Amino acid sequence: MRLPAASKSPSTLNNDTVLNSHLTGVGKQSSGSDPKGRGEAIMDSSSAVQRRRRRRRAHTAEEAASTLRKAWCRLRLSARDPARVPPWDAVVLTAASPEQAALYNRQLERARRLGRFPASTAAIAVPDPDGARIGSGAATLHAVASLVRHLAAQDAAEFLHESNGCIGDRSALAAAASFVAKKHVLLLHAGGDSKRVPWANPMGKAFLPLPYLAGDNPDGPVPLLFDHILAISSSARQAFNDQGGIFIMTGDVLPCFDASSLVLPDDAACIVTVPTTLDVAANHGVVVASKDGGVDQENYSLCLVDDLLQKPTVSELVEGHAILDDGRALLDTGIIAARGKAWQDLVTLAHSSSEAAIKELMASKKELSLYEDLVAAWVPAKHEWLQNRPLGKELIAALGNQRIFSFCSYDFTFLHFGTSAEVLDHLAGSYSGLVGRRHICSLPETTACDIAATAIILSTKISSGVSIGEDSLVYDSVLCGRIRIGSQSIVVAVNIFEINGSTCFTLPDRHCLWEVPLVHSAGRVLVYCGLHDNPKVSIENDGTFCGKPWINVLEDLRIQDTDLWNSSSQDKCLWTAKLFPVMSLAEMLNVGMWLMGSACDADGKIASLWRKSQRVSLEELHRAIDYSQLCADASKHQADLAADIAKACINYGLLGRNLFQLCKEMLQKDTCLAVCAELLSFFPSHKDQYSGVLPQSREYQVKMDLLRASGDHSTACIVEEKVWASIASETASAIKYGSKEPSGGSVSSNHANLHPRKAFVELPVRVDFVGGWSDTPPWSLERPGCVLNMAISLEGNLPVGSAVETTEDHLGVSIEDDASRSVYIDDVASISSPFEESDPFRLVKSALLVTGILGHKLLSKSGLNIRTWANVPRGSGLGTSSILAAAVVKGLFQVMEDDESDDNVARAVLVVEQIMGTGGGWQDQIGGLYPGIKCTQSFPGQPLRLQVVPLLTSPQLIQELEERLLVVFTGQVRLAHQVLQKVVTRYLRRDSILISSIKRLAELAKIGREALMNGELDELGAILLEAWRLHQELDPFCSNKLVDELFALADPYCCGYKLVGAGGGGFALLLAKDPRRAKELRRALEESVAFDVKVYDWNIAMPR
Repeated sequence: MRLPAASKSPSTLNNDTVLNSHLTGVGKQSSGSDPKGRGEAIMDSSSAVQRRRRRRRAHTAEEAASTLRKAWCRLRLSARDPARVPPWDAVVLTAASPEQAALYNRQLERARRLGRFPASTAAIAVPDPDGARIGSGAATLHAVASLVRHLAAQDAAEFLHESNGCIGDRSALAAAASFVAKKHVLLLHAGGDSKRVPWANPMGKAFLPLPYLAGDNPDGPVPLLFDHILAISSSARQAFNDQGGIFIMTGDVLPCFDASSLVLPDDAACIVTVPTTLDVAANHGVVVASKDGGVDQENYSLCLVDDLLQKPTVSELVEGHAILDDGRALLDTGIIAARGKAWQDLVTLAHSSSEAAIKELMASKKELSLYEDLVAAWVPAKHEWLQNRPLGKELIAALGNQRIFSFCSYDFTFLHFGTSAEVLDHLAGSYSGLVGRRHICSLPETTACDIAATAIILSTKISSGVSIGEDSLVYDSVLCGRIRIGSQSIVVAVNIFEINGSTCFTLPDRHCLWEVPLVHSAGRVLVYCGLHDNPKVSIENDGTFCGKPWINVLEDLRIQDTDLWNSSSQDKCLWTAKLFPVMSLAEMLNVGMWLMGSACDADGKIASLWRKSQRVSLEELHRAIDYSQLCADASKHQADLAADIAKACINYGLLGRNLFQLCKEMLQKDTCLAVCAELLSFFPSHKDQYSGVLPQSREYQVKMDLLRASGDHSTACIVEEKVWASIASETASAIKYGSKEPSGGSVSSNHANLHPRKAFVELPVRVDFVGGWSDTPPWSLERPGCVLNMAISLEGNLPVGSAVETTEDHLGVSIEDDASRSVYIDDVASISSPFEESDPFRLVKSALLVTGILGHKLLSKSGLNIRTWANVPRGSGLGTSSILAAAVVKGLFQVMEDDESDDNVARAVLVVEQIMGTGGGWQDQIGGLYPGIKCTQSFPGQPLRLQVVPLLTSPQLIQELEERLLVVFTGQVRLAHQVLQKVVTRYLRRDSILISSIKRLAELAKIGREALMNGELDELGAILLEAWRLHQELDPFCSNKLVDELFALADPYCCGYKLVGAGGGGFALLLAKDPRRAKELRRALEESVAFDVKVYDWNIAMPR
């Protein structure tokens, strides 16, 4: 997209020169090639006419969900494995007052407890000095200065090392700036009062409930706007790489875009913009981007900023050259970044001058804006204007040596939560499909209440007799008795435990109701207003209360304006009106209905009661909130709800909820230990009630989690052993239905032909495209599974095999492997499980038990010689262990002349792996036993049913796949059972994110099958990428830094990639965009000195 020119300041450097100096490494390949074929070229004016017009469009709900899920995935990875996925070094929130800052600090601790960021991330809330209004620019400088002091105190040793012991003022200043300038900081402007969303004032708009994707984690806490902002910002962190910087956002906007695509120039500032229509631009900040050079991409452009305009008229847009070729303008989104030298300059200014500057502002009662003043220092064309602004000269001197760029995103949607109506619009509008409408709530049966299907009930307990209308939001409340909540209404933190007699409380349609504790134990106050009321609009300007003009309100209630406002000089608006009485709950409810117009006052008693009462305005309330009590009440409420849900789950359900996560919420309350003890006491009766229905492994897991929550760790360890024993038993029962447990070798045969027998079995290895984990017990014993995988040979050979033969030389069992290790077991009766993990022959011994050959007549007069080999690297991820087990089992069945069908062998291997203690599913042995590409589904039951469907692929598809797919050994050894234990534990806990991820993997296997059948290898590549992201959701340690760097190298050449198997190392699949790029990638890997990897020659193992 071509960006027109702006008028240049005489001091402006040639923009091409400036741009190139900041674009080191941006969009450039080290080899000089452009394997992606998308060349991030510097724009020139001659190409403007040919460049297509790009249209920004709103995300669909599905696209928004995908963007948010990717962001949340990276957020969780950065918290779990910060060494591999770098998090923010610091998260800073601005606050309006020390009291609000204390609340925000509690919210930051909540975020840390929930795993939103790791322990290494500093998190602080910084109040504006003396609660003064100093503007967003001054608040930024004050917050950065506060962060410098905080980090210097927190990391004193590192700071002293960086400063080299400097003690002079100038040297110390430089050392502090240098120290902090290396950090990566997220700054969220969340201070001020929320006049347009007054019910969010107690919590802060940044922490209002936003239950997008809440269904992904139904037993977790309600997602907040802040949580989603953190998720989006976590993807932006990678744009800074190793160069320190700051990323500034606002607390009432959720930018919905893939921030991982963000490009930030070196040593410069950057403002994120989006094209918008002129009517929108006329009411906001507009960025004028240069046409002299820039980076032009499919989804974004990057240009120098030539000018900034604030709420410009159309003529000002034209004169300022702000209108784009397509008739739109660039809207300032409020997202600003500074990196390298620009960030260091900002730190130096904040640390050296912010205190004096803020005192000057406070004395003159002026404000310093981030978006008008501070940013203007990076725009030479604004310097003349800035000279006459507060602290303008200081800003130019400190920051003016660097420039600011516009990162214009064409795939950007932002949700503004500026009014109560906007909040409901974002919940009930086009993104309603993302909303979890019932989350951590206690509801009565549908015949005892009337709750609309579209109502959103979050962290709330509701009793019978309550009615809630369409599209209403109820959050963090307790509602009991005859309560009617209208449609499109908002109820927050309201606790109505009972209503006397026949009293009925009604909240009309399109109203807001909330409850606030007051400082100094002054009680609680119920507050209410209309959904569309603007508390800032005065009587003279047609301000409203509860949707009615003030003149009508005064007339209907028969009250005077002097009842509401004390002074004639006071601004007469809802914000300052002394409306809300402090009295008993019943009285507040009655008065509230009268003020809102839903109750009459024929005898004037309510009006008299109201006049005599102590009353507060929204303005006074903002300063009188007891934030400490507010947090304590919320924590207790959520702990009580979690305990009630846990009790119901154990008493009446089948343990389908995530008790482990509910226990985390219960731990926030002092009585948690007593609750856990009570829950543990329910288990004997529960076992009797659901015997044969509830898997015993799940019951043991719940019991173990409750024991750990109650502090009984020794008993929990004993129960944990029973968890894994139960999984092995359940797997054996599903596979060997109707027989005894396999450890006794009970499967026998009556074959009497005892002549010497030999079996030689060679098998390929498998690579899995997608669907892994859905084949693993206990998932596959309880839920359907589906895996798309392929059998391959390596270097022209089938790499896995076994040789089994009977012998009359001895009557025992001789085992030899390809590492020249051997063992002779004279007494076959001594072979019994469990086996030591260090036993190199436990696989063969387990196969001997499962096949039942130890009880076969063959061994009455002869012995066995067994030899095994696997010509692949250890920890390959190619299913080698299971396939080797399949080769041994198949060889044993052959010499027994038993059922050696692939289906029977696959079932037997499942039991072998459970006896070995390695776990594992069915896909590995299926992948090696059945040739070619196949899509295999499993169906739970006794017995477990497997349906293997080979793909009938054309020779052309096979040739293209073999040319484009690279099979690469990373050199990293991985151990599947270490990852498997973590994943299985999360499944037994009913971790909803894990469950939804595995469901999606199984679904992708079916989609991948269709893609292959249609010859759509590029679509298969996209499936590999999504599968890899989901695998990291299951376990963040399935990757490591080397693998990340390998995939980063391969990314320009590939349409998809992933590690095979459970990940953690082993082999990788790299699906190139075409055969040419496959060859280029192979050459790059073989010539690379950074990677000690091996690219294997391979072929699909087709049926013989």
